Amino acid sequence: MDDASAVDKKTSALPADTPLDQLIHDSSPEILLAVTADPRLTEDLALALLQRRDLPRAALELLHKHKSLARLRKVQMAIVMHPHAPRHVSVPVIRHLYVFELMQVALQPSVPADVRHAAEEALVARLETISSGERFTLAKRSSGRVAAALLRDKEERVLQAALANPQMTEAWIVKALKAGTGTELLAPAICRHQKWSYRNDVKAALVSSLHTPFAKVVQFASELPLNTIRDLLRSARLSPNVKGCLRAALEKRGK
Repeated sequence: MDDASAVDKKTSALPADTPLDQLIHDSSPEILLAVTADPRLTEDLALALLQRRDLPRAALELLHKHKSLARLRKVQMAIVMHPHAPRHVSVPVIRHLYVFELMQVALQPSVPADVRHAAEEALVARLETISSGERFTLAKRSSGRVAAALLRDKEERVLQAALANPQMTEAWIVKALKAGTGTELLAPAICRHQKWSYRNDVKAALVSSLHTPFAKVVQFASELPLNTIRDLLRSARLSPNVKGCLRAALEKRGK
């Protein structure tokens, strides 16, 4: 059976004289599938249909293949955001979404994790090509993974916004500091930060950073647990000055 025959068969299952705006609320999967295949389906009706969490996967695939509706951005977004959208449908659509549409997808808990991850990867890949204002907004409001990628931004305000992002975690900050490159602004900014500068794992990463002011290294050496200092001396690549500072702190506090 060709596609046209399949569509005709689906639409023939629709009750006669019942408008589509009523049928989109029907409980029958067969009716919903037939409505999706109906050529009279409009953007508003498609969006209303996509609000249903019980929409069959086959209906989502039909909407994705719809010649006119599938090109509409609102329909594209609704398909990607649907928790039951097949991955082979939603992931390719992600490449065509705008920056803040991708941010929405990445932040939506109902979206499957691998789809959210694909949206985050698409955002991170675009960071070097988008405007300063877009990066600033992403730093403030995006997911932790995207905000973490902006920790090494060349603009201080973007970096500070990423540090203040509610999705930011200690683990992301430690990872960014250990990356080494691009931390010229990051390390001093974290040293001054009222929240992150008090975390021991962050202090340890700062001690290992080449861009941490030496006065802060001395301070952190006096505050870090002795076991952490010993671990740093064994495993971290440290300058002679930093090593000397840590050994002195270890000897002083050991006594």
